[in-house]
Amino acid sequence: MSDFEGLDLQAVEDQMEADADAGGSNRVVLGVLDGSTADDEWLEMVENGVVLVLNVDGDLNELASGFARPVKESGGELMHFRGFLVVTPPGVSIDTDRL
Repeated sequence: MSDFEGLDLQAVEDQMEADADAGGSNRVVLGVLDGSTADDEWLEMVENGVVLVLNVDGDLNELASGFARPVKESGGELMHFRGFLVVTPPGVSIDTDRL
């Protein structure tokens, strides 16, 4: 029996389209947090459902101060881990159980 028997690909595609229509992007953006990208640009990505993984190049508190509070207030999460800042939109949690 095939592993794909019973898998309703149309239902999966429909759900992905519904998630995209609801603002979810199913994207992870890798970038550098060094002050060269406007805070509003990072915030807009997170508001659109994007997960950010940013290499921190400088003082984290200073570099993230313009978007950290709005992300937290909207229900998103931020976590500094091994030189990276992970930023998730509302509804996407950061699981630290394995650390």
